[in-house]
Amino acid sequence: MSRPCRCRRIRCRPDSNYFKPRGIPMDALEEINLTLDELESVRLADLEGLYQEDAAKKMNISRQTFGNIVDSAHKKIADALLNGKALKIEGGVVERVKT
Repeated sequence: MSRPCRCRRIRCRPDSNYFKPRGIPMDALEEINLTLDELESVRLADLEGLYQEDAAKKMNISRQTFGNIVDSAHKKIADALLNGKALKIEGGVVERVKT
């Protein structure tokens, strides 16, 4: 039996939670789910340019877990962009922290 998922701290909440290629009807698109903690990991690593250790502390997780989350997020985003899929942002075991 695996360990329960530790609650991850996030500071961002996207204004839009759905992105899709223009000109393709919704019913013709495959959908990829990007969790809120994956979005937060991309924000911390790519937008803010934090090292994994510092970003992991902000999210209240280990560096290894942070690395796994950001790798998963990068793969999902690349798949959506390169293969013309919709990207839905929702879910994950998260705790919203006020900035």
